[in-house]
Amino acid sequence: MEAFIESFSAGVDAVDSFVWGWALIWLLLGTHLFMTIRTGFIQRKIPTAIKLSVSKTDPYAEGDISQFGALTTALAATIGTGNIVGVATGFLCGGPGAIFWMWITGVFGIATKYSETYISMKYRVKDANGRMLGGAMYALERGFKCKPLGKLLAVLFALFTAIASFGIGASVQSNSLAGALTSTSLIPGAADIPTWAIGLVVTVLVAIVIIGGLKSVSRVCEKLVPFMAIAYVACCLIIIGINSQYFVEAVVTIVTCAFTGQAAFGGAVGAGIMLALQYGFKRGLFSNESGLGSAPLVAAGAISKNPARQALVSMSGTFWDTVIICAITGLMLVTSVLASPDLMAIYNNTMLANNDLTYDTALGIFSGGAALATACFETIPFFGPLVLAFGLITFTYSTMLGWSQYGDRAVTYLFGTKGVRPYQVLFLVFVFWGCIGGGDLVWNISDITNALMAVPNCIAVLVLSGVIAKETKYWVYENRLEEEDNTEIPTVGTVDLPAEAK
Repeated sequence: MEAFIESFSAGVDAVDSFVWGWALIWLLLGTHLFMTIRTGFIQRKIPTAIKLSVSKTDPYAEGDISQFGALTTALAATIGTGNIVGVATGFLCGGPGAIFWMWITGVFGIATKYSETYISMKYRVKDANGRMLGGAMYALERGFKCKPLGKLLAVLFALFTAIASFGIGASVQSNSLAGALTSTSLIPGAADIPTWAIGLVVTVLVAIVIIGGLKSVSRVCEKLVPFMAIAYVACCLIIIGINSQYFVEAVVTIVTCAFTGQAAFGGAVGAGIMLALQYGFKRGLFSNESGLGSAPLVAAGAISKNPARQALVSMSGTFWDTVIICAITGLMLVTSVLASPDLMAIYNNTMLANNDLTYDTALGIFSGGAALATACFETIPFFGPLVLAFGLITFTYSTMLGWSQYGDRAVTYLFGTKGVRPYQVLFLVFVFWGCIGGGDLVWNISDITNALMAVPNCIAVLVLSGVIAKETKYWVYENRLEEEDNTEIPTVGTVDLPAEAK
């Protein structure tokens, strides 16, 4: 039995490496670039997008949550370990150049985030309770002329999303949260805290919020996300300020290594442009999820006058997540290593026990990334470790809340509302399991399905790009953002949810 498990795990590792290869990289990059052109470089509308994200909700428009609530819920799922441990992991495994490619995914990914949200809003539906449902599956099913193909891709997307939520949304996050608590120097005897006790508390805290449904999750995220993001960015900027003499050198190093593939620091294994690209895009997607199709699942519930308004609001999330926060994290890491080269020894010591240098979702490599981030933050006495510990805990907690809603929407599409409660229970089981150790196998399977979500989603965006381009011109470039879209939203399903989950 043990031999079978090892063989199966090795097979999963091989599949994971394959799906995150050149094909997916070019699909994502190609979609980002193509939609940038098709939308008339929609990135230039970022100021408008930010303004809309904090504007008052239209009391007469249809939807379940505010535009800001939809944005913060999506940010809750994206601003997480990807911004701290994920950037460090990309840097360590892909070299400094990976940070540049992460940033590129953010800049050009803004257009894809706009596009995937637009079709999610345009093709959204209502359930029997009037709850808004949307996402790539509805765009594929309703927007494709070839209905059988659209339905097949829709089912695959929903299936990949549901599976990914158990790993990337539950186990990986709760494991990181438990690790942050047991390794912090701020709590005396933290290492002796039983992981089952942490798991129990975390599971209860997650359950209290997600059982209340999207509105409950949105209310928590509206309060939690801005505060935690500002605190984390402030701390990173302080560290960059401390190492300001290395700032220009850090920028040059990141850009140079992106096109030469040099590791730059002896401890990084990122020798080769392919690794820089692969880890840059992989960690970039893990961070901002542009092209993944996840954020539109929640964005479809936003109260918005027309699809373009919420699409603009959603794309601002990629701007904040990757263009700003991940870039600041990357600069903080590189300036810190330039100032104190001995920091790389932390990673080298971690990696001595792990010969699989590309297995970046394994616990050892996540620990290496966390160790490097911790060492950087410890340059600010007390306050630094406090912000890092607080950031990791709140980021992972909010990510679990956001991803629970993604899985909720996917399961609703596959099984109807009757599948929501069983899904929530299973999600909580994986949250607990992640705290007590989880398993690398689950993480790798979720990593695979996380990547596979991008395939049907990018197909939907590309096939419907003509619709997106035409209607973007009408709503955005002809200044009709204040107009109401009176297109009737169809109702699907007949099974009611309990009142508290509406």
